[in-house]
Amino acid sequence: MGAKPPFRFTGRHMAIIMVAFFGVVIAVNVYMASLATSTFSGVVVKNAYDASQEFNVWLDEAAKEKALGWSAKVERRADGRVAVTLKGSDAAAIPSDAALSGEAWHPLGQEADRVVSFRRQADGSFVSFDALPAGRWRLRLRLDGADANGRHVWRAQEFL
Repeated sequence: MGAKPPFRFTGRHMAIIMVAFFGVVIAVNVYMASLATSTFSGVVVKNAYDASQEFNVWLDEAAKEKALGWSAKVERRADGRVAVTLKGSDAAAIPSDAALSGEAWHPLGQEADRVVSFRRQADGSFVSFDALPAGRWRLRLRLDGADANGRHVWRAQEFL
């Protein structure tokens, strides 16, 4: 029996390694890009520079809203209408004259954006006039109300 010839690394071996390596890289990139486009539910701005100039203003508004201590519990009722129960911290009850409004957007524009109007109920909660179609919705709420400390605007984003 003859001795086995030593292994020789050839151009064919290098070509197989290169094709396998870049094949894996491309497959992973395609998979990640498809996940990103199918699950993205963020907000796209028309001009990122202009939006960045407003960032500090948004932070200041958010700090004021957080200091109010208000929170919301949002749920979809069986009839498709949206019910919102608002709570204030011990020191900051929800003003009795508060008005709630909102906008609903569907991720990736699968449904048209909608303005959501609310009616205050006897128990202090709010219920939308119209039903939202089934599916996942991002709801941006705005509560305007005044108390002894002046007029306040509170915003929240919820998912349904």
